[in-house]
Amino acid sequence: MIQRRMRCIRAGLAAAGIALNALAPAAAGAQLRAPAHASLAFVSNEGARSVSVLDLTARRVIATIAVGQRPRGIQASPDGRRIFVALSDEHPNQQTGRDGIAVIDVATRRVVATYPAGSDPEQFVVTPDGRRLYSANEDAGTATATDLSTGRAGTALVVGIEPEGVAISPDGRWVYVTAETSNTVSVIDTRRDAVVANVLADLRPRAAAFSPDGRRAYVTNEISGTLVEMDARKHVVRRSVEIEGGLGKPVGVVVSGDAKRLYVANGAANRVTVLDAASLKPVASVRVGGRPWGIARSPDSHFVYTANGTTGDVSIVDTRSNREVGRVKVGARPWGIAVVP
Repeated sequence: MIQRRMRCIRAGLAAAGIALNALAPAAAGAQLRAPAHASLAFVSNEGARSVSVLDLTARRVIATIAVGQRPRGIQASPDGRRIFVALSDEHPNQQTGRDGIAVIDVATRRVVATYPAGSDPEQFVVTPDGRRLYSANEDAGTATATDLSTGRAGTALVVGIEPEGVAISPDGRWVYVTAETSNTVSVIDTRRDAVVANVLADLRPRAAAFSPDGRRAYVTNEISGTLVEMDARKHVVRRSVEIEGGLGKPVGVVVSGDAKRLYVANGAANRVTVLDAASLKPVASVRVGGRPWGIARSPDSHFVYTANGTTGDVSIVDTRSNREVGRVKVGARPWGIAVVP
């Protein structure tokens, strides 16, 4: 009787394409292996003067790092071993001279250095080779290149008025700096460390992101409520589209790894807008936390994460279902987010 039942079970499993030993327990002494390490997210908390470290698999904060000053822009080094955080004074008229880029060691979760990057750095990028860093100096109307091997800042380059967002092409050749008051995008040639163009965007450009092939760049414009697509080879605007009916006040933007989708954080609408990159038409609008600002994606593009300033948390959006699937509380007024695998 038992043998007959086993034959029936084997036959049913075989028909389903499942081997019987796949359902058996592990052999004695064998261990079920977990991934070598989970993906981590580092979140700059502007109000708390700290950086929260999130385990994205467990969806919880595993460390909080005090940084002393107001942290805003945050990026990982190309090798994922360091996190860079832009620090500046809360009130520019009460400067302490402690503006700079803090360096956090990912393994120890400690601040190990602070590099000069001009006054009042807000956003920045690290070059793909990890040798230099370009930061926007909001109060000075400049961009500063910092040599990460020597820790020295180079000559400040004059860009637009109140520069904020910074993006770098995948090949490291071009740096785009958005300026919210002059409504421009300044183009820096990194081979010469020179501004070679100033392009008029829409009203109050905030952030920028390049496509993986480096042919396109996307700029969010907060006041006009638009996204501008630029030809990143000719450095000209190709087209502009409204986001959330022009009322979303878009800020952060990220491009999927396959370049098919754009994800825009809308601070006023409390939503992430998903756009088809080819047509720039909306695919979905995902409700997230309050005032989403910084935005990042997982290495496989299966998730997008937003730093939500007024609700003090990070939203987790599943890009396959275009739904928010979780939130994690962090520090006061989270601003930016960087993911390392």
